[in-house]
Amino acid sequence: MKQIVIGTVAHVDAGKTTLSESLLYQTGEVRTMGRVDNGDAFLDPDLLEKKRGITIASHQANFKTDKLEVTLLDTPGHVDFANKTEQVLDVLDYAILVVSATDGVQSYTRTLWRLLERYQVPVFIFVNKMDAAGADKNKILAELKSVLSDVCVDFTEPLKDERYDEIAMQDDAVLDDYMETGVIQDEQVQNLIKQRRIMPVYFGSALKLNGIDELISGLERWTVASSQTKADFGARVFKISYDSQGERLTWIRVIGGTLNNKAVLFNDEKANQLRIYSGSKYDLSQQVSAGEVCAVTGIKTSFPGQGLGSEKNSQPLSTQPVLNYAVDLNGHDVKECLVALRELEDENPQLHVTWSSHLQEIHVQIMGEVQLEILQQILASRYHLDVEFGESSILYQETVSQDVEGVGHFEPLRHYAEVHLLLSPGPRGSGLTFASDCSVDVLPNNYQQQILTSLKAKEHLGVLTGLPLTDTKITLINGRASIKHSVGGDFREATWRAVRQGLMMLKQSGNVQLLEPWYQFRIEVDQTHVGRVMNDVQRMKGILDSPKTSDANNGLSILTGTAPVSEMNDYSQEINSFTHGQGQFECVFTGYQPCHNTETVLEQFDYEPVSDLDNTPDSLFCAHGAGYPVKWSDVPAAAHVEYTNLPN
Repeated sequence: MKQIVIGTVAHVDAGKTTLSESLLYQTGEVRTMGRVDNGDAFLDPDLLEKKRGITIASHQANFKTDKLEVTLLDTPGHVDFANKTEQVLDVLDYAILVVSATDGVQSYTRTLWRLLERYQVPVFIFVNKMDAAGADKNKILAELKSVLSDVCVDFTEPLKDERYDEIAMQDDAVLDDYMETGVIQDEQVQNLIKQRRIMPVYFGSALKLNGIDELISGLERWTVASSQTKADFGARVFKISYDSQGERLTWIRVIGGTLNNKAVLFNDEKANQLRIYSGSKYDLSQQVSAGEVCAVTGIKTSFPGQGLGSEKNSQPLSTQPVLNYAVDLNGHDVKECLVALRELEDENPQLHVTWSSHLQEIHVQIMGEVQLEILQQILASRYHLDVEFGESSILYQETVSQDVEGVGHFEPLRHYAEVHLLLSPGPRGSGLTFASDCSVDVLPNNYQQQILTSLKAKEHLGVLTGLPLTDTKITLINGRASIKHSVGGDFREATWRAVRQGLMMLKQSGNVQLLEPWYQFRIEVDQTHVGRVMNDVQRMKGILDSPKTSDANNGLSILTGTAPVSEMNDYSQEINSFTHGQGQFECVFTGYQPCHNTETVLEQFDYEPVSDLDNTPDSLFCAHGAGYPVKWSDVPAAAHVEYTNLPN
């Protein structure tokens, strides 16, 4: 039987979980169809999910038809939990993108579309709520084609000639066959869908079970089974969670080979149980084969995106938190709070829990207000910690705008290492990347590996604000070791100093750049408020697209564009105020751009990089049997190895 893993994704309130419930009900997996608003949805088992009426974490269910066996992963729909949705995409064979017929393509829908493209996930689209007043099939199909992609094709059965014409136009070979025979084979259509060159669109109402049988038939006919291309075991972690007994669960998709119970996965950590979940219940299995999903107990150091066996780690998530909050302990013990937050960070690494020894504060990074409320409620219900959060601050980042050669030298008595690194600007959104372009004749391979490992072992901070460095390629280009005195720790010290020394050189020449997060926004207001909104966006240093009028939304004007998070973060309250609750505002993180008010931000931070002793740019040399410090600006003259690129 054909076996596939499908994820459901959607903008909040599009009916995604209701669709998942209807698929389970229609295939006989559940006897009654739960409802999100009633708090009895099969795929929202968590008490907070029942209370809030939203999906907070991804959940697994399984269903079968005569031709198909599906592992269904229902993902969160709220933008604040986008990273939890993105974690799932890398293990899917297909995704069902749910779009509300009444709301159309929303900002977050477009974000999900970009994520699906990033992970090359084939997509089926289900247009939900077609029973609602004003739902227009032709209009929503035209919107899908114009906003998402013109390869969105109506797959309502029976497929008519014009639909086959549209399908054939997507591939020259298919078109030639179609022109010659007048027929397109199912296998050809399956391949086009798998290659993301066709996106089948179905229509219906999940709540009333309209169009569900047609969608199931489409999945049976047009999907292909996930193929096992590797005999060796390989798997990918997509989620970490804890069950009601506090047992840590590592959720994986097996890509190749088989996983046996009690198998050692890595670091001598053994799979104690293999659980096959459906909702909140599970069955134990002795073996999980390629294509299947399971939750593994007994693993303590796994993380989302980790590759196991023959699989490599996933690429870093593109959805990033943009706000930083300090935790108000309300009298609770700081260690107790840190333990709880570290466990939640284990489930969601992008919380980035940190302890500021200088401020004596715990800090967390958050996507938005809803996630903050959920975090506060989890701390109260699971850990009995009644904490609060201070005012939010913006998560700025730093990058470089010019190449520089940074040098670090570490030579206290009986130690020695010198490292030369080339820091280069990287593409926006690339994060930090590391490479080596140094001959083993110059620096033996074992020392090169120590340097690369040291680069990956630390979060590198910028020299303008002390916030994370990003979008920079760091390449090892030269160095020197001592046969007699060099040890591993020496190269760690020299490497970290080389990064900072290079950044200080760039700061001196004005080539370190402050970046800030930007939102992509969508605002719906009455025509009388358009001028006010346009002035507001201009005041916020935003970029506004041409306004549009929506017939589907009672003639409301739609304004879209981008703006700095720092300026637009609280704008929803303003819109609610001057539109008396009639305006709609939504925004999603769209990436980092150069900061619009750098000088103001730098004054607020007042960061002194040379005083940050944990991230010193200075080096340590040795003479006459004693080590002595050398200021970062004097390192070029004191270095033992000649510069490849002499600093200006």
